[in-house]
Amino acid sequence: MYLEVVENLEKVLGKQFPEYKVEFFYGGTGILQARIEQEIGSGRLGCDILMVAEPSYSLELKEKGMLHPHKSREASALAFDYDPDGYWYPVRISNMILAYNPARHAKNTVPNSFYDFAYDTSARGAISMRNPIISGTTLATIAALKDKYGEEYFDALGRQNVNIDYSTSEAIEKLESGEYKVAMILEESILKARQEGSRLEVIYPTDGAVVVPSTIMILNDDWNANGNINAAEAITDWFLSPEGQNAIVAGWMHSVRANFDKLPYDALPTNEIRANSLPVNWENIFNYREDIRYRFEDGLLYRR
Repeated sequence: MYLEVVENLEKVLGKQFPEYKVEFFYGGTGILQARIEQEIGSGRLGCDILMVAEPSYSLELKEKGMLHPHKSREASALAFDYDPDGYWYPVRISNMILAYNPARHAKNTVPNSFYDFAYDTSARGAISMRNPIISGTTLATIAALKDKYGEEYFDALGRQNVNIDYSTSEAIEKLESGEYKVAMILEESILKARQEGSRLEVIYPTDGAVVVPSTIMILNDDWNANGNINAAEAITDWFLSPEGQNAIVAGWMHSVRANFDKLPYDALPTNEIRANSLPVNWENIFNYREDIRYRFEDGLLYRR
């Protein structure tokens, strides 16, 4: 999530739960995982609740016996899968899409699919994406694309001289300038930019967006920082409630609730995006995360 969204959530939670002091530690997936691994070595984590980019890490922490099962009263209202024992729930939806600048390039001259992103040589050297070692949503995306197009897709990205950006702002700046023809980027980043006056546009890929549910989970008493399961359950329920989801949608992300009328600024309806989306095997990402990352990096060696 954008830092300003996190800061807004802190304010809203402070008003909703004045009896609790709610603090966020903010970072990308790779940063969070590295910190958690370090804290595991000390025998206790420094937090009570985790919110991560995609479900595979929740599967891992559940298997390690670190999570608390919570049967949320909001579970029946959810439109996305959740752990049947209550170990994790989807809390927000991010969609990986393509984006371009119509002031610099005509839409029919840039890749409109993830396939063309890797194979349309007219865009060679003018495409960008995030690093899957850092970004959990990008990891989910390349895993889905590997399953659809095979591992040679990674080699094709290398031959395309794909640019690996370490910040979303870098990609947006280069889309704005025209240096990039198209970027693989989260929908929320472009929606935010558009609401702030940018002319960048979303391309919902013709071969399907990648829909990524971010998960929320509670650490059990063996691992949590403060031993306050009741507070963690109450905050989790709030995030899944209509009030909590309003705050999510205000941050340019989609709600996880069924029959939820509010959408992020200028976005397609969630069900319309889901209807043309690529499947993601979260179990495979959990089991083969490092292999997928390694194969992706190996493909980049094909750069010329």
